[in-house]
Amino acid sequence: MLKKDYKHNPPHIFMDDTPYFITAATYQKRPLLQSPAIKEDLLLCIKNAFAKFQWSLHHWVILDNHYHLLGQSRVGQDLPLLIQQIHSVSGYHINQIAQTPERVWWNYWDYCPRDENDYLLRLNYLLMNPVKHGYTQNLNHYAYSSFHQCLLKIGRESLRQQFKEHKEYNDLHLAEDDF
Repeated sequence: MLKKDYKHNPPHIFMDDTPYFITAATYQKRPLLQSPAIKEDLLLCIKNAFAKFQWSLHHWVILDNHYHLLGQSRVGQDLPLLIQQIHSVSGYHINQIAQTPERVWWNYWDYCPRDENDYLLRLNYLLMNPVKHGYTQNLNHYAYSSFHQCLLKIGRESLRQQFKEHKEYNDLHLAEDDF
């Protein structure tokens, strides 16, 4: 395991073949990701970057000013390059559409879940983020999340049980929530 501390950024841990929970926010919390086209473009950038660095993208959610990802690293030290790829390509496109003179992305945070329970806690947090932020009361109605794929993969009852057994996500306060 390699840990890198940056002077003006959160510390980052680089671990191979490890689950990662990643959050990134727009600069000054601006809602630059509101447009469905921008959300779709960002998701494509995320998928392309994960494929390029041979990381596995398990789950994702994109909101108007931030996103969360759950995936599996291949080479942990590729994390900054992966994020740079996502943010440079998507930032260019967002700047073209939004005509913003300022930077698009503020920062990113990463966390490696310690065990299956910790992973499921972060997964529930990610999936419920559109409800938490008031985008919807019904996750079926929010298109910019891997919720629908998760529902198809494990089924309604399994997902309901997962939320019931790992409900600590309701009390989870992440430092990146204060971005």
